[in-house]
Parts: sequence; structure tokens; C-alpha cells
Amino acid sequence: MGVIEVKYFNSFILRKTLDTAGDVPVWNGSRGDKTYPQSAPANDKNWFVEEARITGGYNNTSVEPGVKAYLVEDNPNASFRINSMIYSGIFNSRTGVNDTNVFSVGEDIIKSVDPANGSIQKLYAENTNLTIFQEAKVSRALIDKDAIYSAEGGGTVTSANLVIGAIQPYAGKYGISRNPESFAVYGNRKYFTDKDRNVVLRLSADGLTEISNYGMFDYFRDQLSGLDDSSFSTGKAVGVWDIHNKQYVLSLQPFSGTYSTSAFDDSINGFTSFFSYKPDHGVSVKNQYYTVKDGVLWLHYASDAKRSNFYGTQYSSSIEFVFNPKVSLSKVFKTINYEGGNGWQVDSFKSGITGVGSVGTPIDASGDAFTLGTKDTTALVYSYNQGSYDNFGNQYPALLTPPINHAGFTRKENKYMANLINNSPAAAGEVMFGADMTGIKGYFATVKMSTDTVTDVGGMKELFAASSNYVESSY
Repeated sequence: MGVIEVKYFNSFILRKTLDTAGDVPVWNGSRGDKTYPQSAPANDKNWFVEEARITGGYNNTSVEPGVKAYLVEDNPNASFRINSMIYSGIFNSRTGVNDTNVFSVGEDIIKSVDPANGSIQKLYAENTNLTIFQEAKVSRALIDKDAIYSAEGGGTVTSANLVIGAIQPYAGKYGISRNPESFAVYGNRKYFTDKDRNVVLRLSADGLTEISNYGMFDYFRDQLSGLDDSSFSTGKAVGVWDIHNKQYVLSLQPFSGTYSTSAFDDSINGFTSFFSYKPDHGVSVKNQYYTVKDGVLWLHYASDAKRSNFYGTQYSSSIEFVFNPKVSLSKVFKTINYEGGNGWQVDSFKSGITGVGSVGTPIDASGDAFTLGTKDTTALVYSYNQGSYDNFGNQYPALLTPPINHAGFTRKENKYMANLINNSPAAAGEVMFGADMTGIKGYFATVKMSTDTVTDVGGMKELFAASSNYVESSY
């Protein structure tokens, strides 16, 4: 064993380093006039002495390992407080004070909400208030101030040395469930979903409002309850504010199954449209609306963009409505006409149930299978261009090449109109059916119109009104 002479103010650290295997000492460098190899043999040169102060001078800079952290808690295990908020010290860039990593247990830095309402899913700071979204409750908390309440229950806001003041719940048993991604905000209005209660909500100055009640209650009841499947896999409810149209866009995306993307418009208090795109997320910046899909950022409503074209895929626009004039009268719908631009076709025109069918027998080609009853349906009604042909049978001839014939819509008195050709299978007791009959019979008819695939694809196609010529059925 060697002997090292030291002065009284020196201190030394004895070190031993091992390689990654844990049994071979490693020293990568030199000390004094000796150089140790990268991999020294075991038990050879595996110890070395390191002086604690540079050049061994009294009170020189120390190279000690530094301070050690000591735990003084009796139970130092981690705990999850899903209904609590904790805040750090202050940050002041002017004075250089940065205590954002300081969480002193000696100070009251924790604010909790009612654990019966589930975990805190989202916090939103607005002016001097903090909105707290739990699974089953929405509350607001004062920031840097507190409220003093009188014996009669009245409240007065006062300055206080508090970061988070009194917590005041909003009326109504609503929350954000476990879908904080559904949150979107514009002005003083916040929008989100509560999947556990099957509602879409708006939080504004007048409190919480179920906007899903505006004609869409049963739809969202079914869609939101379907976000979670039987295997406990969770879907998403992506909410984005569309600044271009000033609409709340909500995309419900179950873990498996069909997604749906719709838009709510405050100006009419209703859901105006369904869309064909499925965003991963989205954001509005100034007057531009962007969504993200598979890591790619897409701009909507660009001046050179095609309509109904999302993420590089061209879709058709469609609208469904009901013809139901003189509700108690059994009718025969003979024609359909519409006011608008060229390029609209009728995908389906079908009546309500008019008779009794057999169990398990499809009643029309649109998929209404396994339903008791029969319906009258029509064949596809081609658009003005799609159904055009010349005397030689050529389809879509040049519009300047006469004569032009039309198998679907034609123009008459500045409207597009077409006769309805029956396409129904024979029902019990019918002698004439299908194309041998004029129009379709029923109390009402459900109609779906869409843009075609040949007329100015991606261009603007307007539809102002649609109607049908009908007569009373002879029974």
C-alpha cells in the first residue's frame, strides 16, 4: 500500500470505477505521469485518489460531489391527487426570480375540488378566472383574489394573497367526461362534450346549455354512447373552432366503427352540416382554419381548393329532406324539381312504409333490410349533364352539339325537373309495379340529392329549393 503526504487543509476522495459489466475497472485518460488503459485488468489500478480542491489550495474551488438530497417524509411514496391543483413559486423576469421549480410543503399551495365529481381533465385560464373541467362538474376559481360571503349568502370579491381563490361550481350536473380534446373556445363561449351524459355543451355568460338538444338529441345520444366499445377501448371527440365559418366543429371518432364530423352554428342555434373529413386535431389562426391529419397540416377554404375535397380525396356533397304536403293525404309523387345550379342528382326518392312485407326480406335496394313493410322507391335520377346523350347514344356529348336528350333532369321554365320512374319490387296484390307505374305512392317521401361526378368536379353547386308535383292516390 502506498503512502501519500498531505497538508492539513487538503482533502481527498478515493474512487473506484468499473466498466459496464461491473467487474473491470475503467480509466480513460491519464493522471500525473501515468496513463491507464481503457480496459485495465481486474483488481489492477482500479482505485485512484482525487484531490477535493483544485491545485490543493486552501479555500480553492471544490470538486466535491456536491450536496445530497434527503427525504424527511415518513412515507415518501408517490401519490396521485386527480382532483387537486398544485402551484409553484413565482417567476419574475425583471428581477431574475425563478421559483417555478419550488414546491414548498410548508406553504398552502394545493387547491382541491370535490372528488365525487371525478378527476380534473382540463384547466382554462381566462382573465382573472380559472375554469376547471372535471369528469362530472364544471367550476370556476378566482385567480389572485378571493370572495368573502355574508351571512345572507352574498359574495364580495376582495384582494388576497392567494393564487387560486374560492371555487364556484356552475349550475347543472355536467362535466367533460374523459374527452378534454373536445374543448374549443371562441370569445366568451366554450364548447365541449359530456360523453357520460350523452350531450354536447356550450358554456357562456348564461351558464351551461345543452346545444345537442337543438334537433340532435337522439343522434348525439347514440353517437356519444358509441365512443367506448365493449372491449373498453376509448374513442375520441375532437373539437375545433372554425374561425372561417364561425362554427364549432365536432368529430366523433370511436375506436372502431364509423366516425362523424358535424358543425354547430350559434347564429341559428343548430347543427348545420356533416363533413367527410376526420381530423386528428385542428386550430384557427387569425382568419385561417387548419386541421392536422397523419402529421400533415391542411388549410381549409383556400382560394384554389376544390369543394368537398378533404386530405386529397374528392367527396360528394349531399342533402336529405322530406316531402310531406297534406300529411293525412295518401299521395302519388310524380316529379321532382329544384332551383339551383347544374350538377345535382337524386340518389334516392322513397316513400314511407305502405304495406306489410315478409320477415327478413329487404324492402328496397338502399339497405332497409329485415323490416316489416314495403316502400315505393325510384331509380337514380341523373343530373342535367350526367344524363345527357345524343341521337347516336353517346353519353355526355358536347353541349354545343345538337340534338341533346336528357334521361334525368332537364331544364323547364328555368328550373331543373325530372319525372320519377318507379323502381319498386312487386308488393302483394299489385298487378302493375316498377317502371310500369308513374311515380311513387305514400303519405310522405324521403329524398336524398347529391352532386354528381362529371359536372365541374369540386366547383360550387347551389341548391335553393326542391319540390314535387303530386296527386291524390286512388288507393
